[in-house]
Amino acid sequence: MSTREQIAESARIESRDDLVRWIAAGEKPKSDWRIGTEHEKFVFRTVSLAPVPYGGNDGIRALMDELIVRYGWVAIKEGDNVIALKRPDGEKGGTISLEPGGQFELSGAPLDDVHETAVETDGHLREVLDVGEDLAIGFLGVGFSPKWRLDEVPQMPKKRYQVMTRYMPSVGSRGLDMMYRTATVQVNLDFGSEADMVKKLRVSLALQPIATALFAASPFTEGKPNGFQSLRSEIWRDTDKRRTGMLPFAFEDGMGYERYVEYALDVPMYFVYRDGNYIDVAGSSFRDFMAGRLRGFEGEYPTIDDWSDHLTTLFPEVRLKRFLEMRGADGGRWGSITALPAFWSGILYDETALDHAWQMVRDWTAEEREYLRTEVPKLALATPFRTTTVGDLARQALYISRLGLKNRRRINAMSEDERIYLAPLERIAGEGRTVADDLLHRYAGRWGQNIDHIFEEFAF
Repeated sequence: MSTREQIAESARIESRDDLVRWIAAGEKPKSDWRIGTEHEKFVFRTVSLAPVPYGGNDGIRALMDELIVRYGWVAIKEGDNVIALKRPDGEKGGTISLEPGGQFELSGAPLDDVHETAVETDGHLREVLDVGEDLAIGFLGVGFSPKWRLDEVPQMPKKRYQVMTRYMPSVGSRGLDMMYRTATVQVNLDFGSEADMVKKLRVSLALQPIATALFAASPFTEGKPNGFQSLRSEIWRDTDKRRTGMLPFAFEDGMGYERYVEYALDVPMYFVYRDGNYIDVAGSSFRDFMAGRLRGFEGEYPTIDDWSDHLTTLFPEVRLKRFLEMRGADGGRWGSITALPAFWSGILYDETALDHAWQMVRDWTAEEREYLRTEVPKLALATPFRTTTVGDLARQALYISRLGLKNRRRINAMSEDERIYLAPLERIAGEGRTVADDLLHRYAGRWGQNIDHIFEEFAF
C-alpha cells in the first residue's frame, strides 16, 4: 500500500472536473509507456519460523536500518518510526514499504521492459537476502501466510493501518486477513487516451480471474489445506464490497474517466492526511468532503492530494489512477515476479494483441465475469466456463501475450525477447498444474503434512 510523505499542500479541488483531469493527466504517448512491478514477501525467522516484529535488534526496523547502511537507501519516517525506504534524490529506483503485517514490498520503478524488471528484482532480492542472512530473517513468496494465526502476526507502526484495522471488521469478515496475512505481485501499466484506458480496463478486468488461476499459490491456512487454490483472492470477495470487485459499470456504454470518478466518489473514505497525521474519517463520503460537509472537517474542502490518497484506498481487481494496476495475482517467487509484467504488457502494450484479447472477452456477460471471479479461487485452471475451462482460456491468453511480446521486440544481451519470462506460466498452463497444486502435492507427500517445509522450499 502507498506510503505518504509530508510535502507542500497541493491545490484545492474546485470542481469534479479537477478529479477527472487528475486521472486524464496520466495519458502518455506509447513511447513513454512503462512497466512498474510491485511484489510483497512474507518475512520470517529462519530458526523459529515465526513472523518478524517491527522492533528489536533483529526485527523489521533493524532490517530497514541495515539496508540504509549497506545499500544507501533513505528512510521515510512517521515520527521516529522508519516505515519505508526510497533511493536518494536524483537516483533512479523504486521504494520499499511495509504492509500491515510486516510483508516487505518493493514498489519498483517505471521501467522500459521486463528485462529491466528482472534486473531490478535480482538487485532487490540480493540486498534483502544479504541483510536477512545476518539477522536470521528469511523471505517467503506465496499468496497467504501458510502457518501463522491472525493473532500471531505483528502490526507495523504505520498510522493509516490503524484506521483500516479499526474499520475493516465493520464492512466484511476478511479485511484483517487481507491486511495481515496476504501477499501479492502487481503490475502498473500506462494508457494513451481515454479510449485506450477503457479498452485496457475492460480486457484486464475480464482476464483478471485468468491471471488469478495462473498465479494461484495460497492453498494453506494455519498449517492445513484450506480448500482453495488462491485463498488470497477469495479473501478479497468479503473484505469490503464497496471498494472491491469486478467493476461491472466499466463495460457499460459511456464508460470513461468521469464514470470512474463517480464510482470513486461513492466509495467510503478511510482518512484525511494532515500535518503528518492520518485522521480517521472511515465510512465518510468524498462527496461530502467536496461539499464542505465532511465530519470533523466542516467548511474545509479537499485538495488534489486528498483525491490521490482516496484513490489508493480503492481495491477493485483492476485499479485506475494515473495508470492501470493489475491486482489479481498471488505472491510468488522470482519467476512470478517477472511473469506477471510479461503477461500483462504482452496483452496490453501491443495493439494487435489487445485487439485479439478484446475479441476473446467482448461477449462475456457481467454474470459470467462474476462467475469466474467467484469460482477461480477454488478451482483455478479447472474452473468450467461455457464449453471449455479456465485452463483453455489461460492458454489462449498466453498465446496472445506471446504475440504481443514478440511484436514489442524488446531484446536483452542474450538476444532474447520478453517471451522468456512467460515460461513458468506456460508450464503451469501446459500441465494444468498450479503452484498451489504443487504445494498440496508436496504437503501430502514428502512433507508428511508438515507445513514447515514450505519455509525451506519456497523461500527466496
